[in-house]
Amino acid sequence: MNATPRLILASTSIYRRELLARLGVPFDTERPGTDETPLPDETPEALARRLSRAKASDVAARHPGAWVIGSDQVAECEGRALGKPGGHEAAAAQLASMSGQPVRFHTGLCLVRHSEQPLEAIDCTVVRFRELAADEIERYLRAEQPYDCAGSFKSEGLGITLFEAIENRDPTALIGLPLIATARLLREAGFHLP
Repeated sequence: MNATPRLILASTSIYRRELLARLGVPFDTERPGTDETPLPDETPEALARRLSRAKASDVAARHPGAWVIGSDQVAECEGRALGKPGGHEAAAAQLASMSGQPVRFHTGLCLVRHSEQPLEAIDCTVVRFRELAADEIERYLRAEQPYDCAGSFKSEGLGITLFEAIENRDPTALIGLPLIATARLLREAGFHLP
């Protein structure tokens, strides 16, 4: 019987770590040293794809025998990319700009082993925000403080109250790691999942 290959998640995100743990495959985590600055004229989807591959490749270069998962999520509202707010004022402005709007969340996924062809996937989830009053935004941010989340909300928490609808193929993608695609790529790489 072949030993299970080593798996590393190229992220220190608690959200991605908790999601990957659901699959029951042992893994380590390591922070990638990736510059996340968008390239000129790079679309949000292309940015999510490029960063997920860059994160996985960066960590894989240090661990040639391991498979490495890289993932990145980029929110897109009215054609422009929205990053993690980092603080209260930026989060309030971000939520106000998304009020009443559909927002696309592009979640890139890449599974790399140093000498192998990368395995890749992309998920697009559309979140339709309801009209948000300034006091609702303020109450939400004070309650959940989602300053490290693309889009300034946590859909698995109170953030769900900000939406009219979510259109997706994989509900885990919005949290940061599309597990349906992750499981498929891991099976392609030789991992045994149910």
